[in-house]
Amino acid sequence: MSEAVVVEAPGRHRLAPHVPCAPGPGEAQVAVHAVGICGSDREVWQGTRPEGYVRYPLTPGHEWSGTVRQVGAGVPEALVGRKVVGEGFRNCQVCDRCHAGETTLCTAGYEETGFTRPGAMAPTLTLPARLLHVLPDDADLTAAALLEPAACVAAAALKAGARPGERVAVVGTGTLGMLAVQFLAAGSPAELLVVGVHRGREELSRRFGATGFRTAGEPLPGDLDVVIEAAGSASAARTAAGLLRRGGRLVLTGIPAPGADGLDPTDLVVRQLEVHTVFGAPPDAWAHAVRTFAAGLLDPLPLVTHQLPLADFARAVDLVGSRDPGVGKVLLRP
Repeated sequence: MSEAVVVEAPGRHRLAPHVPCAPGPGEAQVAVHAVGICGSDREVWQGTRPEGYVRYPLTPGHEWSGTVRQVGAGVPEALVGRKVVGEGFRNCQVCDRCHAGETTLCTAGYEETGFTRPGAMAPTLTLPARLLHVLPDDADLTAAALLEPAACVAAAALKAGARPGERVAVVGTGTLGMLAVQFLAAGSPAELLVVGVHRGREELSRRFGATGFRTAGEPLPGDLDVVIEAAGSASAARTAAGLLRRGGRLVLTGIPAPGADGLDPTDLVVRQLEVHTVFGAPPDAWAHAVRTFAAGLLDPLPLVTHQLPLADFARAVDLVGSRDPGVGKVLLRP
């Protein structure tokens, strides 16, 4: 019998029998190929995710790839058999923000696959077909399991608006940082600097298009046009702002711990920095990520270091939180 991961409460999980949910009108059922684990899944496991952003008991899994198995009424039959990824936010489609395309800001309240709705740590996932993004027939589904974090980075890249020939940088060398390097490299920058806490990702950064690599303790420039922060700490945000010229553009993707000493508002104002933030990915960012992946400009596969069965969920979560430089992206395979 097939099984799914169910987190009953923080620190408590089990493998439960999985009964595929038949797709209703407007829905599709997907056979899950792979599902990624990120820091927010670890928050679900530890019980540190903010109130209102998780609902127990829960089958986690918001980063996934798969193949459409069946569709409900009103969904084109042509989707059956197609390789897909899918958006997580279950937006209402009718509020002002949704109509503006800002679905991650839906005013109807927060609902997301893998947090408040059943996720992909199961053999199948049923969700609204409107959330699916179709991949090329020859797409590598293991690599495609990283398209959810890639879509978040795509949102940052779109907000950064880096133009060819500009001098750009990424602060952070985790999954988001390495994806950001690839998106910025695709825009033909004159210079692409990566800043990390150690040199372990220098070779991979250069493989993805970086022209320079420095650690935060080394001398850093202060005249760049665009910087994407992808490390999630207050110190990384300060470092990122310090890299910019007057009037430069900063995009923050990380969520620092509450109360951390981060950006200096006076510095932002006096230097007239343009600051953007990203939480999740709206449809245009998803489309950008899928298009970049399909064009061969985005290669997430080298970031995957572990592939484990669903039964190893607890070990996978521990790996993600281990801070071991040898641990990159951890995938579960239903």
